[in-house]
Amino acid sequence: MWEKIRVIWQIPELRQKILLTLLMLAVYRIGFQIQLPVIDQHALSQFGGRSGGLADMLQAVAILSATQLDQVTIFGLGIMPYISASIIFQLLGSVYPPLEQLQKEGEAGRKKINEYTRYATVFLCLFQSYFYLRSFIIPQGFVLPSFQSADGGMLWSWQIISIVTMTAGTVFLMWLGEQIDEFGIGNGISLLIMSGILAGMPGAGWQLLQQASLELGGGSSGLGIEGLLLLACMFVAVVMGVVYITLGQRQIPMQSAKHVRGRRVYGGTRQYLPLKVNQAGVMPIIFASSLLMFPLLILTNLQGIAWSDGYWKDFINWAHEVFNRGGFIYNILYLVMIYFFCYFWTAITFNPKDMAENLKNFGSFIPGYRPGKRTADYLEKVMVRITYVGAGFLAVVAIIPTLISTQLNVSWVIASFYGGTSLLIAVSVAFDLVQKIDSHLVMRNYKGLLE
Repeated sequence: MWEKIRVIWQIPELRQKILLTLLMLAVYRIGFQIQLPVIDQHALSQFGGRSGGLADMLQAVAILSATQLDQVTIFGLGIMPYISASIIFQLLGSVYPPLEQLQKEGEAGRKKINEYTRYATVFLCLFQSYFYLRSFIIPQGFVLPSFQSADGGMLWSWQIISIVTMTAGTVFLMWLGEQIDEFGIGNGISLLIMSGILAGMPGAGWQLLQQASLELGGGSSGLGIEGLLLLACMFVAVVMGVVYITLGQRQIPMQSAKHVRGRRVYGGTRQYLPLKVNQAGVMPIIFASSLLMFPLLILTNLQGIAWSDGYWKDFINWAHEVFNRGGFIYNILYLVMIYFFCYFWTAITFNPKDMAENLKNFGSFIPGYRPGKRTADYLEKVMVRITYVGAGFLAVVAIIPTLISTQLNVSWVIASFYGGTSLLIAVSVAFDLVQKIDSHLVMRNYKGLLE
């Protein structure tokens, strides 16, 4: 392994790409520490020690945002507006004919869609930064007295400055990701998200050590030696399972037809059509967790209203407990929505009719099935079956953090590294990065990192 790392640094082009990527990530981490000038540091530090309710929800959203929402920095919105805009245009591409036509135009169409995505990102940033300011920063009392208005809020001039600053921060992160894509190595946006996830690991590890004890059973301090060993074994097992399913494929045998060109015969070879077991990736967990956050946010705000009727107050408190993370009904809804979005996202991204038509145009076929509709029906049947397995895997991985947090009495910050969105993103981005480094090594007749 050390010899392979030495070879990597000996290739000038690859070394330059890696150094540029590390520099961009360092710039991101520096900007992560710059807070808005209107923020009261003392009030913010007190909120950072809380758990449950709004604090837990912000921690869950922060995994997808490549930032910490409770730190209120210039990168406070993270990269989530850009991801949301990309998902919106990907969904519209399957139902809106003009966008569908742009997707089929190749590189020119892709550039046009990227341009529309950037405009939509700016619009979403303006909306989300205003909502973030009015629903979190101002109500929590994070504004310094010198920037407060007469009613205890924030001066409008500084509200506009804060909104523009956070919007510019997200646009800058989007630019950083594009620079990594063009001049660095790996997927820029994914690397930003992964770096935000990995940046929380030292703090989570230190928090786990503070909760642990060297006594068997944990004594009066909580987690004991056997608990630490169990967590270590579970982490290794979950990572191995994520790697296995992420790389898992169903290989369908495929035969190419023979073509005669002059005196030569081409084709006739036997190949395989790989279908990923986890075709939907991490998107079902993102959709399910995002939708389940909205009822909790609404019910949390309703709890602050002084209800005169005791019936409504009891109902809101009951509903809040239902949608609170860790509850039985919440977990059931979470699993059902993951299965639904697995099939939904697979139906959008995988089109068996187009794939069957492409096989037919290239003179390839699946043995035992006629080209065209029969092949498309077979591919759809196979994808439905393997999607069921992939959805079951995602459901297990998504529910593991909740089980660890409730059963072992571990904080959600620590438990989130044992499954869910963060672990799936980290593993998939790491494999993508390794594969791109391997492509540079193999191109120069070196052995890859995975060989």
